[in-house]
Parts: sequence; C-alpha cells; structure tokens
Amino acid sequence: MTQSMAKPDTPTKPRTLEEFRERLTGERHLFTGRMLDAGAWVLENQRVVALETLAVMAKKSQLTPSIFVRLAKAMGFDGFTEMQRIFRAPLHNVYPASLSERISHIQGDEVVHDPSDLVAMGQSFCRANSASLAHLGSRLAELPLDAAMELILNARTVHVIGLDRSYPVASYFSYALRRAHCQAVQISGTGSAPDDQIAVMQPGDLLVSISFPPYAPATIGATAQAREAGTPILAITDNPVSPITEGAAVVLPVDDAALHGFRSLTAVMSLVQTLAIGLAYRRSDAGDLDLDLINA
Repeated sequence: MTQSMAKPDTPTKPRTLEEFRERLTGERHLFTGRMLDAGAWVLENQRVVALETLAVMAKKSQLTPSIFVRLAKAMGFDGFTEMQRIFRAPLHNVYPASLSERISHIQGDEVVHDPSDLVAMGQSFCRANSASLAHLGSRLAELPLDAAMELILNARTVHVIGLDRSYPVASYFSYALRRAHCQAVQISGTGSAPDDQIAVMQPGDLLVSISFPPYAPATIGATAQAREAGTPILAITDNPVSPITEGAAVVLPVDDAALHGFRSLTAVMSLVQTLAIGLAYRRSDAGDLDLDLINA
C-alpha cells in the first residue's frame, strides 16, 4: 500500500503582530502598493483594527474595504476576520495607542467650527502638537537612535534630502549637523536635479532621507538611486513600509499630528534635534567641539 506523501513545509500566516510587521517590511515585494498602504495603516491604528468594522476602517483610512481583505489573504489568512484576531488579545497591554487615538482619547476630535477664529484654530493645533510630542516621547526608547548616531558619526559626508513639507526639517538638520562639526550637505534640487546631486556621492557617504505623506516623488526617486548605488540610508518617515524605507540601514518612524488638512512638524523636528544635540555632545566629549560656541 502506497503511503501518502507529507506536504512540504510552507510559510505560515503571521501569529503575532510582530510577525505581521516583519513580513510586511521584509517581504514587501509580495504586496502591491495599496496593500502596503493598508498594512502601514493597520500597524499605526491597531485598536481601530481590533475593535471596529471594515466599514469604519475604510472611512478612517480613506482606503477601500477590499484592500484590507486582499492584504489579509496575501498574508495567508482566510479573510479579514481571521487577521483581525491577532490584533485583539494583546493589544491594550502591549502596544501604545497610535497618535490618532491619543488625540481622540485625550483631547477629543479637534474641530474648529469657525475657521476665521484664529485663536480657536491655534489652540487646536497646540493640543494636537502636544499629543504628537507626548506620543514621540513615549516611543523614543523603542527607536534605534544609537544605530542612527553611529551611521552619522561614521559617514564621510552626510547628505540630507527632504522636499515639499519635509524641506524645513532637512534644512534645519543639515544646518545643525554642520554646527556640530559634521560634514553635511542638503540636497535641495536648487540649481540641479536631486539625482544629479545624488550621483556625486562617494563611498563612505550617508543619505538621510526624510519624507512623509504625501511622499515627494523626487525624494523617493533620489532615495532609490542612492540605494541602487550601495549608499547606506537613514530613513526618517511615518511608518516602516513608507516608500523610502526599502533597503534602509536604519528607519526612524515618527508620527506628527494631522489637522485640518495640514500635518505638524513638531515631533519630527524634535527627533532630528535630538540627533543633532546627541552628536554635538559626543563631539564635545572627544574634545572636538566647544558646546558653548555651537549656537545651533
């Protein structure tokens, strides 16, 4: 009698949120761009995924319900409901609230009924920015800050790119790095295209890529060009599967408040300032820098 042959081992569906995250970031080639958008959203809004319906998720994320179902099946689940289970049991005890929940749970929805009331609008932005900073403060210990610092310290030249809404962050960071005696160049696209500026990078250089939704196409293209050239990348962005994180040596995800169609820069500016000040203190400890003269 012929014995039945055992089926070879096949990749299993994620059993935990960490396995879900690792598959999404480590095997992104298996997912479409819209699936990656859905994956990034569910990781940033885990309580919503655990407790709400597909219809609510679609409304909050501005993605279609079908894309969450397709993501679940691409992950190996039978459907969305099965995927939803891994978000439920451990969520409240293990994972911090997403930024949007921090604003919603602590301050309530930030709605300005009279846009001409600048005081009320300013107060709503201040509350959102406070929640953004609190969220960053609660997560700093989880971020690979030391690894990012080592990349910067070991680089021959640090090239910083951040366009559109990220331009002020890139401008300040490149300035602060130079004040900390680090050779830094801002890739601004002024006078020449960003890809021309990327093309002159040398072995030993580092690219710091900064981008947030809606991601600047020129930043995405320049980052891909640097990656193909073998240049290490430090990505500062909103989530681990944003378009600039593929192949990055270090990723620093940071949430900023979104309010009235505008996104805050409060948290990301605090993050890059933390890196710049950390670098300055390390230079000072080595005797290479007088902190009283830095004036950054």
